[in-house]
Amino acid sequence: MNDPMTKTMHSFISDHDVYLFKEGNHFKLYEKLGAHPMVVDGQPGVHFAVWAPNAKQVSVIGNFNNWNRHAHPLQSRWDSSGIWEGFIPGLTKGEVYKHFIASSHGFYQVEKQDPFAFYNEIAPQTASVVWGLDYQWQDASWMKERYQKNSLSAPFSIYETHIGSWKRVPEDNHRPLTYRELADQLPKYLQEMGFTHVEFLPVMEHPFYGSWGYQTLGYFAPTSRYGSPQDFMYLVDCLHQHGIGVILDWVPSHFPTDEHGLVYFDGTHLYEHADAKKGYHPDWKSSIFNYGRNEVKEFLISSAMFWMDKFHVDGLRVDAVASMLYLDYSRGPHEWIPNEYGGRENLEAIYFLRRLNEVIYSYFPDTQMIAEESTAWGGVSRPAFVGGLGFGMKWNMGWMHDTLVYITKDPIYRKYHHNELTFSFLYAYSENFLLSLSHDEVTHGKGSLVGKMPGDHWQKFANLRLLFGYMFAHPGKKLTFMGSEFAQVAEWSHDHSIEWHLLQYAPHQGMQKWLKDLNHLYRSQPALYERDFTPEGFEWIDLSDCQNSIISFIRKSADNKDRIIVVCNFTPMTWNNYRIGVPYGGYWKEILNSDAAIYGGSNQGNGGGKEAEDKSCHGRPFSLSLTIPPLGILFFKKQETDYENTSH
Repeated sequence: MNDPMTKTMHSFISDHDVYLFKEGNHFKLYEKLGAHPMVVDGQPGVHFAVWAPNAKQVSVIGNFNNWNRHAHPLQSRWDSSGIWEGFIPGLTKGEVYKHFIASSHGFYQVEKQDPFAFYNEIAPQTASVVWGLDYQWQDASWMKERYQKNSLSAPFSIYETHIGSWKRVPEDNHRPLTYRELADQLPKYLQEMGFTHVEFLPVMEHPFYGSWGYQTLGYFAPTSRYGSPQDFMYLVDCLHQHGIGVILDWVPSHFPTDEHGLVYFDGTHLYEHADAKKGYHPDWKSSIFNYGRNEVKEFLISSAMFWMDKFHVDGLRVDAVASMLYLDYSRGPHEWIPNEYGGRENLEAIYFLRRLNEVIYSYFPDTQMIAEESTAWGGVSRPAFVGGLGFGMKWNMGWMHDTLVYITKDPIYRKYHHNELTFSFLYAYSENFLLSLSHDEVTHGKGSLVGKMPGDHWQKFANLRLLFGYMFAHPGKKLTFMGSEFAQVAEWSHDHSIEWHLLQYAPHQGMQKWLKDLNHLYRSQPALYERDFTPEGFEWIDLSDCQNSIISFIRKSADNKDRIIVVCNFTPMTWNNYRIGVPYGGYWKEILNSDAAIYGGSNQGNGGGKEAEDKSCHGRPFSLSLTIPPLGILFFKKQETDYENTSH
């Protein structure tokens, strides 16, 4: 116990580290487990540590020892933590390695990727790489101000992006852009288009490119397909310097069963449940984390912490939360195990999610945790202390489904389905909702968004402009998948670039211009974002004109001074002299019209605005007589801001 190596290991992983680890409260495990270059007694090398409590032998293998399983054994700690560790002198950054594990259960022997590696070989190679996380950040201004940028009362217009297919390099065998090449193009594009945030499909290392990152194995490593960890840091840094927040898709719900990964890690079901009824996901043919184990909870929470701590990300979108909450998710009557009370709720997963959000918001209160949860589970975006799950926001899958069902119908039938358009307003404030038109809507045979729209070519584009306008007017934050902003025609393919060539055609130019102007209008008008999550920010003018498929409403700013009137026409008819009630007299400026010629519309509208008439309508003292263009959406704003205090 007196040799220098043992003393160094004791000081690197302290008794306090082990105490926290055992009780389930060590949330920066990435600072202790994994491979860490350091100097011991004046000699540089690498300290390795891995959790494998049911192993009888663990060693580090690599090119440096000709993959000899006996050359560099790790030592099992004496404190029953299950951690094996050791220092190997002479190793440096860039060394390729794996852990060889011989189980104490039977004859199981395996070579594993390091679960805490910061960098891995490019797939299909599976070894880990010794690496550091040194980087000189230049985003101090963003980090200082991001509390306002990520506030629930701030505008959120998110551009969902798959790094491997946003843009490719035709002259180099159509390869994807690297992180640094992306950093030279994406931030400028998003800034010009007016998006506030980008959300990347999972960048965490994944063995199968076709999973888009949702089959994650490297929970502490950005995929090496596009560059090093520092290259990804540079991308985040550049986005921040251009005023763009960064959200990462993150998958704590399941992991792939590749032998070099987490599954059956030390010859036992260490990270996953042993019983297939709880530990195997039938939809994705993957393993489900055992949320009842302290060490597994710490592994996942440490991963979430890691991306915010070391990569400055501004939020995580947590994938497939519903699959975590329900024990019977995608299972038949006899294929699941009830909880201790006989119910279908996964109590361990519920506790994990609450603890995850408590920890993240305690360390990083200026970030956002966003749940992709597809059921009516209550309180997803409510604090844990009132019985919620503690997320900041939740994807509004109901709005997405109902709206797409409605708008993909021939307009002649829409009057019979008016409730599918208005129903979302009944529950719009039950959660902090984010409205998404994501990658899920343009894959697996569903076609592109513009391809879903009914009618001839002109009507398809008009319908899509109307859909986007309606989303930006509806209470809730916004998310648009890449390519949709210029009406990509083909279904998205991860093997190809999105269809930038379409921008040579006027209708696609018009759509891109429409999204750009929508973003800039949205960000400039507090009435469209400040009260997304409170009913005081919204008021119907008329929701009942199902015969003409027209709805009209008001969005209001937090100080009640700014009012935006929105009128949507879901038919291809032009309505002249259509009267709506407004709360004030005076001139109402038409600040945006989806039918303007610059967007590819028929250029019908109201000459820039309308004077309110002293005629009551819809229970209001004043009204506007409008021309409502076909398949169009209009935004109006009263120019004076000194409004009387009124219940309207």
